[in-house]
Amino acid sequence: MKKQFMVIGLGRFGSSLTRTLIENGHEVLAVDKNEQLVQDMASIATHALQADCTDELVLRELGATNFSHAIVAIGDDLQASILTTLLLKDMKVPKVTAKAKNEPHGKVLSKIGADHVIYPERDMGVRLGNQLSSDNLIDYIELSPEYNLSEILAPPAMNGYSLKQLNIRARYGCTIMAIKTGESINISPLADDQIHTGDILLIIGSYEDIRELENDYERP
Repeated sequence: MKKQFMVIGLGRFGSSLTRTLIENGHEVLAVDKNEQLVQDMASIATHALQADCTDELVLRELGATNFSHAIVAIGDDLQASILTTLLLKDMKVPKVTAKAKNEPHGKVLSKIGADHVIYPERDMGVRLGNQLSSDNLIDYIELSPEYNLSEILAPPAMNGYSLKQLNIRARYGCTIMAIKTGESINISPLADDQIHTGDILLIIGSYEDIRELENDYERP
């Protein structure tokens, strides 16, 4: 499902995030005060604009209220990061993810309403981009350049089907390593074990194969 994101701040983190979202088929409005950074992303982002997002009028002119998710990826300018986040929340942008430089910065961002606070040392742009691209992906660990271990919320289309019926391994090259239902975990599930809506699946496979699986089960 194609989504629309607004990424404010095009340093290493913001540019990495923008690239990943674009690669995953989404639309991105990329914004920064720095003209060179904007030019660098012009051929990558859906739209790249130079603007000062600490000004509410500017944010409104950019159409910030039309986006369901904005990511404030501003780097060292803590005042700009905090003010931009506050303005976006005041403008009722449904979801605002904000990058924090340190714990005190992160606490301020949380207090002013950021829905999700991330830290560069823990949440790199590629990882966040992949998570934002999926409604079902909860978390993943990159085991190698080829393979990931992913936690996925079982889609309704899998409800009541056994692993044998779904035949995930043969169809997608992925393996369901465990099924978590509430507080209980079924390690190494058997072929006849069923999946139910709300279960969390622990799957190993390439990111591309897992995304193909998700896309197939998102279709009506």
